[in-house]
Amino acid sequence: MTESTDPGRPGAAHAASHVASHAELRAQAAELRLHGLLAHWDELMGQSETEQRVRQWLGWESLERANRSLERRIREAHLGRFKPLADFDWSWPKECDRPAIEELMGLQFLADATSVVLFGTNGVGKTMVALNIAHQAVLQGHTALFTTAGQMLSELAALDSDSALRRRLQHYAAPDLLLIDEVGYLSYSNRHADMLFELISRRYLNKSTIVTTNRRFADWGEVFPNAACVVSLVDRLMHRAEVVRIDGESYRAKEAQERQAQRHAERAAKAAATRSRKPAK
Repeated sequence: MTESTDPGRPGAAHAASHVASHAELRAQAAELRLHGLLAHWDELMGQSETEQRVRQWLGWESLERANRSLERRIREAHLGRFKPLADFDWSWPKECDRPAIEELMGLQFLADATSVVLFGTNGVGKTMVALNIAHQAVLQGHTALFTTAGQMLSELAALDSDSALRRRLQHYAAPDLLLIDEVGYLSYSNRHADMLFELISRRYLNKSTIVTTNRRFADWGEVFPNAACVVSLVDRLMHRAEVVRIDGESYRAKEAQERQAQRHAERAAKAAATRSRKPAK
């Protein structure tokens, strides 16, 4: 669910650009559920000095609640550490639709519950892009949740009571944006496929889902072998979905090679410096 008191929400800048009227202040107090203040509203707002204090109190309360809401959403999203999109080397992938990714960062896809599929080989930045989109959504007042396909499906399939399964499915169905990472890296049973189909069906046309995968949809039958629901699962994901392909060599492997080369250079320089300090015989 979104938080209307978040300063990052659309319209917050406009609201801060003018002096709020009494009606707007009262609506703000009602939104904050300050019933005691509302009960004495007329007497408080009839005095200029007191009115100024009320404005200040409401501003403090709104800001504090917005900060707490943001902290809670960040904590519950489980995004972890990730590289900001500003540091992404757009020249490295052989194929990458930068305008599409930058448009997704604008979050318009959340308005009509469009899903996003980031497809490509290992190590090209799919997860990093997805995490940046989810983080932007959290900053703008939306709820988000990150999970890997393996973690989520193993957890759901292990539940042996209907009530526990319903509660956990609701946990994954509730956020405004659900990020399911690494679909296609492991093979799953029919029960795992059924769990994913149930979750996608619950979110379909209601909430946006981001999926990162290294497999084409045509190959998902190998990810969920013999699962009868694969065709319907793919159909729901593809309908009204933005599919962005990122292709190229592994950026992680590139960074690892660069770090290794840097370490070798530092060791060589250290060894040379040590030799230069030895007295000549």
